[in-house]
Amino acid sequence: MNLLIQNGTILTMHNRKVIPQGAIAIEGKTIVDVGKAQKLERTYGTGYEKIDAKGKVVIPGLINTHQHAAMSLLRGYADDLPLQEWLEKWIWPIEKHMTAHDIYVGALLTAIESVMGGTTTVNTMYHYTPEENEAKAFADAGLRGIIGHVCFSWRKNEDKKALKDLAKSWHNKADGLIRVSVDPHAPYSVDPEHMKELKVIREELNNKYGSEEAPIISHIHVAETDDELEKIRKTFNIQLKDGVMAYLDSLGVLDERLIAAHCVALTDKDMEIMKKKNVKVSHNPISNLKLASGISPVPKMLREGITVSLGTDSPCSNNTADMFEIMKTTAILHKGVNKNPTVMPAEKVLEMATIEGAKALSWENEIGSIEVGKKADLSIISLKKPHLCPVYTEASHLVYAAKASDVETVIINGRVVMENRKLTMLNTEKVMDVVEKTKNNLLSKLNANVK
Repeated sequence: MNLLIQNGTILTMHNRKVIPQGAIAIEGKTIVDVGKAQKLERTYGTGYEKIDAKGKVVIPGLINTHQHAAMSLLRGYADDLPLQEWLEKWIWPIEKHMTAHDIYVGALLTAIESVMGGTTTVNTMYHYTPEENEAKAFADAGLRGIIGHVCFSWRKNEDKKALKDLAKSWHNKADGLIRVSVDPHAPYSVDPEHMKELKVIREELNNKYGSEEAPIISHIHVAETDDELEKIRKTFNIQLKDGVMAYLDSLGVLDERLIAAHCVALTDKDMEIMKKKNVKVSHNPISNLKLASGISPVPKMLREGITVSLGTDSPCSNNTADMFEIMKTTAILHKGVNKNPTVMPAEKVLEMATIEGAKALSWENEIGSIEVGKKADLSIISLKKPHLCPVYTEASHLVYAAKASDVETVIINGRVVMENRKLTMLNTEKVMDVVEKTKNNLLSKLNANVK
């Protein structure tokens, strides 16, 4: 399908260029022209389906760089608890009863919520099963994503088998929408030798299924809480002199294809190493606040030249997949903590949710900005709302005032996946009904096990 989006204000996210009364020409999956509507209408006036974006703003689709998509099934299940208790006493016990179908259903719900909120790419870490999985859910929803299998020391052989099947079955599949990653859970749950082994496995899978243009990356939780170093010491009987990044660097696992989620408890030495190794970061402010994990030193990382992107974390610890909430929280949280209203300006935060997110996922050659030659992943947001009137600066409105429900139309890979708030590939009500039934079955299994 060929599309011409016209008459909207286009925030390209390429050098912060804004085009009032702009237009975007799309042929197949690709953006072929960007410019003033008057000019493009003459060139692409026939043979293109028109989308009128008058009174609307067009942005690259938002990129969520840290999720556990299947966990929407557990939204609201275990709230107001510290991280370790939340994981060990509530989440891990119920997850033991989740089937492959449960994982698929939960991821499908997150995919729907993401698309409806203008998010076009999601980086998710969860348990991969060959039968049904997050990759299939994303593909069925038309959502772009990186699907990771989470790895632990206690199930090494099982994880190795899952990683091989995941890469073989899904990397760069679904018309290029799906990529995969190798995901050590955390430095305290993956022993040093296995951490190194997973890096080797990633490279082996890359040589077989990946490429420089579409690499298999790594995704890990790092420095999520202040006591992480102590947990590593106790679990593996390791004496650590410096921070957690120094420890990971000593194992040789840090590089430009690693995205580290949370990064709350960082030392100056950690950041020095991250900059040197070009480690990418996913900042998850709402999850970190809700679990009382702390506040990541994002402004300092940015001053050091570290790539910082934005993530929601799971719908079980956030409790939504709303990237507009994340953008606003990111901006105002760091202003308040630093007592400086100039910290984290709207334009920078919007970059973190788009082009910086693409860089963090090693996908910036295809997504993250509205440029000729890139994939047509776009969100169109209506400004015709009382809370978005009047308009002075579009970027400011998107970060401080816009809501996920203001997104009207979403295009991924050149395909319209939501038009006028209605999904084109899935029936939202039917999926919600299935989710409720799945939740009830899951609780029944958990209660039967307790008895």
